[in-house]
Amino acid sequence: MSEKTIALVTGANKGIGYEIAAGLGRLGWRVGVGARDQQRREDAVDKLRANGADAFGVPLDVTSDDSVAAAARQIEHDEGGLDVLVNNAGITGGASQLPTTVEPATMLQVVDTNVVGVIRVTNAMLPMLRRSASPRIVNMSSSVGSLTLQTTPGAFVGPIAVAYAPSKTFLNAVTVQYAKELADTSILINAGCPGFCATDLNGFRGTRTPEEGAHIAIQLATLPDDGPTGEFFDEAGPVAW
Repeated sequence: MSEKTIALVTGANKGIGYEIAAGLGRLGWRVGVGARDQQRREDAVDKLRANGADAFGVPLDVTSDDSVAAAARQIEHDEGGLDVLVNNAGITGGASQLPTTVEPATMLQVVDTNVVGVIRVTNAMLPMLRRSASPRIVNMSSSVGSLTLQTTPGAFVGPIAVAYAPSKTFLNAVTVQYAKELADTSILINAGCPGFCATDLNGFRGTRTPEEGAHIAIQLATLPDDGPTGEFFDEAGPVAW
């Protein structure tokens, strides 16, 4: 295995995912750019390399068992292992998500990507992560998934979004379950909120840049060995579940 730290960032061809990959690359890490679209993936790798990052492409559709298995085989064969996984890929499911009118298919699609996709990728990469000296898993969540904030009068949690917001609540709960199972290992797994960033997921209406949004992922990816696990953070500190 390479002496460099090897990381995989899903959904890394653009937006926050790209900036996470760029930030980890600036640390001198070797970074896998996980993305479905071949041209966007190759363009992202080329741009990262042009800026000095040691990047490589990983064809990856988090909703496909076969694609995820192939990605794990590629990393095992080509890199010899994996140290850090950032589960960043996600979708909103569209603009109109009132619970009384949402299509069940929308719910299933969002959960399959935002929750089951994280489980698919994490479980496929776990054998390699278990061999790492300081393995880290970062699940990119959102404060809209906080039930505490959702039930706090006046708290900013965005519009009603019965698919997207609960998918992040679900992801937070899944993160806790992983932390419980992996408590006797060296793997640290946490959820991170990037804040309201201007990306194509929200029509670039966000008030933070993707680079700013990437900071929390980089913090959690570089936690010391005695760092927290099974918790939810943004840049200011812990976020209420």
